[in-house]
Amino acid sequence: MYAIHSPLPDADRTALGEALQGALVDLVDLSLVGKQLHWNVVGPRFRSVHLQLDEIVALARQHADTVAERAAAIGFPPDGRARTVADSSGITAPVSGPIQDDDTVAALVAALGAVIARMRQRITATADPDPVSQDILIGLTADLEKYSWMAQAEHTG
Repeated sequence: MYAIHSPLPDADRTALGEALQGALVDLVDLSLVGKQLHWNVVGPRFRSVHLQLDEIVALARQHADTVAERAAAIGFPPDGRARTVADSSGITAPVSGPIQDDDTVAALVAALGAVIARMRQRITATADPDPVSQDILIGLTADLEKYSWMAQAEHTG
């Protein structure tokens, strides 16, 4: 049994924990995908894309910590282990090796789109049981959508 107790009913805590766990997995994987792209981007826009990816990785890591701590606070143990992330992420893995800047941006847009779609489902699922968790998901989704917009605006392919 997990040692942290919450005033939330067990059914709500479980549903919230699952939503937060899914968000954690997607954010951890987004940070890993972002770094993979960051290390392998090539092309005339290398520097701007390289730096943009660092911003997204930092954002994903920051939000992953917030989400994991919220899960722990409601009595649901977060799991950010590599195997868990690999088994349950909704992001398609990028190609290995060098990747052209336009293809890098396209892969980033696809990764962000996958995460945003799943976050929006979680926002709906958390509305009634816990507006506090929902608020966290709303804020991080707004940030992800901002970066998705920026990446799409930069994509020329």
